[in-house]
Amino acid sequence: MDDLEQATRRTGSVLDTVKAVGAAFFGVRGRGAHERDLSRLNPVHVIGVGVGLAAVFVLVLVMIVRMVVR
Repeated sequence: MDDLEQATRRTGSVLDTVKAVGAAFFGVRGRGAHERDLSRLNPVHVIGVGVGLAAVFVLVLVMIVRMVVR
């Protein structure tokens, strides 16, 4: 079994992925959580959730700036 096949068979939920990426954004993940997530989460899902949360973050910043400037 190759690495890509093994990575896509990981069984972390989407909520687990959102929690892990959200915690990583703020830098509050512990070593144990990192090790657990590394073995359970699908890397493709982590990338997708990371890009999505980054886009939401940028949109929120743009909305705040527009509200302040007006």
